[in-house]
Amino acid sequence: MGEGGLQSMRAVDRAYYHATIAEFLGHGDSHILAELTRHSPFAVETTQVAAWSEQVDILRRVFGSLGAPGSVYFEFTVPRVGRRIDVLAVIQHVVFVLEFKVGESEFRADAVDQVWDYALDLKNFHSTTHDKAVVPVVVATRASSVMSTLTARRDEDGVLRPVCAAPADLGHVMRHALAFCDGPSVDIATWESGRYSPTPTIIEAATALYGGHSVEEISRSDASAINLSRTSEAIAGVIQDARACRRKVICFVTGVPGAGKTLVGLNIAARHMDRDAELYSVFLSGNGPLVNILREALARDKVRGDVERGGKRGLTKARKAVETLVQNVHHFRDDCLADADRPPIEHVALFDEAQRAWNREQTAKFMRQKRGRSDFDVSEPEFLISCMDRHSDWAVVVCLVGGGQEINTGEAGISEWIDAIMRFFPHWRVHVSPKLEDSEFGAGEVLRKLAARADVHLNADLHLAVSMRSFRAENVSMLVKRVLDRDTDGARQTLGQLRDRYPISLTRDLAKAKTWLRSKARGSERYGMIVSSQAQRLKPHAIDVRVDIDPIHWFLDPRDDVRSSYYLEDAATEFDVQGLELDWACVVWDADFRYTPQGWRHWSFKGNRWERIKAEQRQVYLKNAYRVLLTRARQGMVIVVPKGDETDVTRSPAFYDATFNYLLSVGFSTLE
Repeated sequence: MGEGGLQSMRAVDRAYYHATIAEFLGHGDSHILAELTRHSPFAVETTQVAAWSEQVDILRRVFGSLGAPGSVYFEFTVPRVGRRIDVLAVIQHVVFVLEFKVGESEFRADAVDQVWDYALDLKNFHSTTHDKAVVPVVVATRASSVMSTLTARRDEDGVLRPVCAAPADLGHVMRHALAFCDGPSVDIATWESGRYSPTPTIIEAATALYGGHSVEEISRSDASAINLSRTSEAIAGVIQDARACRRKVICFVTGVPGAGKTLVGLNIAARHMDRDAELYSVFLSGNGPLVNILREALARDKVRGDVERGGKRGLTKARKAVETLVQNVHHFRDDCLADADRPPIEHVALFDEAQRAWNREQTAKFMRQKRGRSDFDVSEPEFLISCMDRHSDWAVVVCLVGGGQEINTGEAGISEWIDAIMRFFPHWRVHVSPKLEDSEFGAGEVLRKLAARADVHLNADLHLAVSMRSFRAENVSMLVKRVLDRDTDGARQTLGQLRDRYPISLTRDLAKAKTWLRSKARGSERYGMIVSSQAQRLKPHAIDVRVDIDPIHWFLDPRDDVRSSYYLEDAATEFDVQGLELDWACVVWDADFRYTPQGWRHWSFKGNRWERIKAEQRQVYLKNAYRVLLTRARQGMVIVVPKGDETDVTRSPAFYDATFNYLLSVGFSTLE
């Protein structure tokens, strides 16, 4: 595809068929259908041809009666979500997104969300649509004429609420929209040249990469964001050099929360999925929920794609097909233990969230209790490197490192990897981001010792400095860092930079917070309630962290499923959401992490009372848990600090008031 991929493609290149409206009205059906068929990458079934024919017939009548200039685009590709818009029409000053439900007489909620998602995608990620009015319309071709009127409700960004129309009403709807919306006429040539620069969720990214898109096609490349392709190419260069020179190399990639470390790793793994190829790579993660969610999302998408192309595939078979791309690091470890003398099939292993690998004590305890191996006495990093070291020729280990992300007992941080390299693998070369010295990565002292070696190479391209999770405001991770560091002035300054684009509200009323979330989300934008795993005194608010959720249902299931995040009944913890994201989040802040002028106080609820956490490492874990929670939302969040209850000694208002007042002093607006 080349540098820039689909981002640099003109709109006409993303459509199977495009024409001015005048040309469309002059083209015969056979010409239009031939163009649509010729540009389809899949075999076209007769049912699809019939659907296109009906759409063409409806639009001939509508455009003919409308008498307005413009352009039309059939099957317009949206790579971020791996879908195509049925018809895009740019008429005068309005961009119409049309989703046809051929043969249907009713307007289903999922169809409304679908067309809304398309409209929001264009508004957010297509540069020349940012300032245009966008009108999403669902057309059910068998619906009776009800003389739909356009709901005169337009959100602040210029996207109108979806309209449902029967074919006989579509012309009326479009005329009404043109009259309701204002703005200058769209210059078609300029609009078509706009760049498509998306910021996908990790689930969307994995699906697109597995489907054959490149990281360039599904990620931003604007001047304010770090170019993910540059980091991918830096890693690819390390791998190619190791292979060519028969070397063993470990590579450390750093990044702020949400910067795209997982995306970079998935991109490398997706390039090399052929098990018979020498560059065959594996993406490994110790994050069980992330692995399970990505696998299930890939499998569901594979089934959906097969059905759309007229084929059939069971979900069980699809799950089997995708399991090699993303693997659980603990299963990889067990496979290496079972075959202790042979190297793994992969020459390249990419470890996501490498800072969460277990230290020697935690690994030995697990192997003794869960695997019956009392003789196992090495850290997880040391063992995993030793597995790759079994290769007689070359091997590459890529550690994807997040700062301040260790949240569980026994997570060693990145220093354990470096210590293992120094002590046991002196023949391995090291490529490292210079940012690994920063305090949040916790490896500065060990790295300075490592720097004395001649085979250590610093590469600035191995650091992702800008959060891509929030396409509305990249400074959210900096804001959270300053809030948690009690840097009030710095937090106020950062908040001021993102206030207009990334809403953050503060409240003491959980019901109001839920209402706020529902009012903000549009289309299928996902929202949910998240809490610390130590938040054990939220039970009066119907939040019980001791009850496990199913992350697959919570993250992937639709709005009408009670197990989904949308229902706002089940709260996920930092362990469920780390590495993943929501569009909108409700963070409920309990008394486990309390603000005082002297510093944060860390508490754990035992039996019937709170106990101070005194162990420094556990204090770090709790602070990092809130760092994870506060950096999950892509578009905005609401923070709930309960009022407490004077009659309940475990929920005294004094446990909560100081935290609320501190957040208020930072400048967060309140729902009250």
